Amino acid sequence: MKRLAATVLSILFLVFTVLPVAGAQAQEQPRLRVDLDQLNPRVITSTSASLTVTGRVTNVGDRRISKLGVRLQLGTRLQTEQQIGDVLAGDKFKDLAATEFVDLEPDELEPGQSAALNLSVPLGPSAKLQFPKTGVYPLLVNVNGTPDFGGPERLAAVTLLMPVLGVPGKAPGSRPPSAPATSLLWPIANSAVHVVSAPLGGPLTLADERLADELAAGGRLDSLVEAARAAEADTKVSSSLCLAIDPDLVATVDGMTRGYQIAGGAPGKGVETAKNWLGRLKALVAGRCVVTLPFADADLTALTKVRAGDATDTALMTTALDGAGTIKNLLGIQPQDGVLWPGGALDSQTVDAIGKAGVKTVLTDSGKLQSRTPLSSGVSIEGTDLRAQPIDALISSALNGSESTQNGLGAIAFRAGLGGQNEGAGRSRLLIAPPRHWAATGAELTTFLERMGEFYAAGLLKSAPLSELLGESPSGTASVNYDPKDLTAATGGDVTAKMSQLDNETLGLSSAMTMDATKRVRPADVIAPVRLALIRAASTSWRGADAATVTGNARGELEAIRSQVTVERPKQTIALASGAAPLPVFITNNLPVGVAVQVALKNNVGLRPTDDTLLQAQMVPANSARNRLLPVEALRAGRFSVDVSLTTPDGTPLGSAARFELTSTEYGAITIIITITAAGALLLLSSRRIYRRIKDSRADRANEPAPRVTEDAQV
Repeated sequence: MKRLAATVLSILFLVFTVLPVAGAQAQEQPRLRVDLDQLNPRVITSTSASLTVTGRVTNVGDRRISKLGVRLQLGTRLQTEQQIGDVLAGDKFKDLAATEFVDLEPDELEPGQSAALNLSVPLGPSAKLQFPKTGVYPLLVNVNGTPDFGGPERLAAVTLLMPVLGVPGKAPGSRPPSAPATSLLWPIANSAVHVVSAPLGGPLTLADERLADELAAGGRLDSLVEAARAAEADTKVSSSLCLAIDPDLVATVDGMTRGYQIAGGAPGKGVETAKNWLGRLKALVAGRCVVTLPFADADLTALTKVRAGDATDTALMTTALDGAGTIKNLLGIQPQDGVLWPGGALDSQTVDAIGKAGVKTVLTDSGKLQSRTPLSSGVSIEGTDLRAQPIDALISSALNGSESTQNGLGAIAFRAGLGGQNEGAGRSRLLIAPPRHWAATGAELTTFLERMGEFYAAGLLKSAPLSELLGESPSGTASVNYDPKDLTAATGGDVTAKMSQLDNETLGLSSAMTMDATKRVRPADVIAPVRLALIRAASTSWRGADAATVTGNARGELEAIRSQVTVERPKQTIALASGAAPLPVFITNNLPVGVAVQVALKNNVGLRPTDDTLLQAQMVPANSARNRLLPVEALRAGRFSVDVSLTTPDGTPLGSAARFELTSTEYGAITIIITITAAGALLLLSSRRIYRRIKDSRADRANEPAPRVTEDAQV
């Protein structure tokens, strides 16, 4: 009984010890999700009478939730950059005011079910939600409920930054003494690497139809273009807007207009969509400010590590930074000369490479620059001729996330001086940049630009073209700030190692090519698809992907080129007419350039070449074939095989090896001579051995004593 009691007590102890932990783990799992559809107004003014929030609440947990209610909670005025950052990070804040909970309809949700969220609260001197003065405030949309087997608790919340330009019901507040000169970058860039292959003269192949979907009405890229076009009616917004364009995106869409296919061979369905979008983009950029992104938004620091040991080979970096020509040719607009908006952090080696490539100004996150003075205007990068124009890091951070446009407006208002003259508030100049792969809806993008127009009209901001900011003299110096934290977001070393291997093979292939006098195709144009695929492998959109996936398209492009130079496999067994006879090797070059080809024999037991000079490299002209007769010698009679492969002079493989099946009934002359010589030597040695044996035998008999004669034997 004592043992039973002890066992029961042990079990109860374990149960009551484990249950709180299990409950805590379950609590970490989200139970509700809030999706906001509308927030009106986005900016509070003295004439604002109410605040309306609409959306949906969805049960994403595994329990029924009842007694659902929602309310708004207002925090205290934000006065420092740290406070803004804490709110954006989701930290709790001190409540200043809160409304009563309003029941949702329905107020009970089974897993997977949704309920509409509709909340409208009055604003004014007698309202529960009051803003004491102008500024930027945190606003929380708080949803409470009671899950089965639990008590009432907060199950979901959305935190927003709310700019207040005027207190409702009171006279308009005073504006900050000076409005910052403001420019806004508008990114038109790929959200992912779409191109699988684009060989010279071959069909463009995309991974899927995602790009066509983004170009179609309501898609991400369509929304970015349409919102910018709608903003043209406001001259202040339009003049402050500068389009940042990825040349890879423009080149890919241009290729789609001529027809494309999806991986697997199905024809692409977005040809007309691509034509329509490209036409609207051309109309949008006409006469506008345009800056370039690196090709495929590549991580430039990663590209400098591909051939780190060869400072003279800058082909990848040069190609990645040569997007201005693509934009000019396809869109008919000359981008800002020498201005680049690179992605990711830059180290000193990359900065040096960018400067050598002809870039004069980089637009970069202010958090990636170290300076003794506050960064709002342009600075010179120490040790280089480059100028850096800082992008406001606080606003960029706010423009990330599900509620990016609203939080971005709040951060912009704070930078404009609504935070007072406290730490991190006012700035004299602002360069604003949303995420490079911004995925806000079309309605949100339009709303954002409209509110920016209101900021300009109210004197909170001063519209300034980018050229005005870039035309100012540097206010000081700064150095690039590349620390270990940046390594977690950088392209991995395993990726750059595979890129280096592929780049070396590409270089070996290119060195074996020569321009054909009639085709007039440059070798660089033939291998360009590999170079572009390698740059796409460094795209910032690949974050977290493994090296094989990232470099797979580049490997495919390289193999597609190499496979164009082949040795034909004989359809039947080759019978050597004599022991020493030529082996016919038929080489085909389907490339539009000449290629130096070297023949190699492998697994050739029983066969050997008699003239090694004929295995040396020979030029095979463009789009032609050559039949080479390789003198070989059979080392034995019978049936055997040999693998014939092709390489460039430096050993880079071409095509694939072909197996030749051979038969021989005769030995080669050299083999026969060797065999006869060996047989003669064997006969001579055998004869000598027999002679010595006979001679020794005779000598032994001569040395034997004479036989003794007895008396019985006498006559």
